[in-house]
Amino acid sequence: MVAYLIGVNGHVVAVPLKNRKTVNSKWYTTICLPEVLEKNMKNTLHCRIILHHDNANRHTSPEAIRFLEGQKIQLTGHPPYSSDLSPNDFYLFPSVKNKLRGQRYSSREKAVDVLSIHILEILK
Repeated sequence: MVAYLIGVNGHVVAVPLKNRKTVNSKWYTTICLPEVLEKNMKNTLHCRIILHHDNANRHTSPEAIRFLEGQKIQLTGHPPYSSDLSPNDFYLFPSVKNKLRGQRYSSREKAVDVLSIHILEILK
């Protein structure tokens, strides 16, 4: 599994979930978000960050909210069950899954690179 975050200007960062662990608020706030912020800060100095994510428990947990507030990251609202605001779930991810189905990679990094290439092709 890979957490893939897309910015206004395209690809931001892909964060692989290692050793088949579960995505939870601890992973989201201690591994995923810090890595995203680190890579985002290199590309957007002095820019305000506004984050839009769905209403998953890991995104709305008290730990995640405290982390984002501490980093001065503004959140946008997400209505429940809104397919209009999550086209990635209905178009992008199924399309990538179809392209990658049945392929094997020598490393996690290679798989993430191939995923990024396919997503960037679709976004263009």
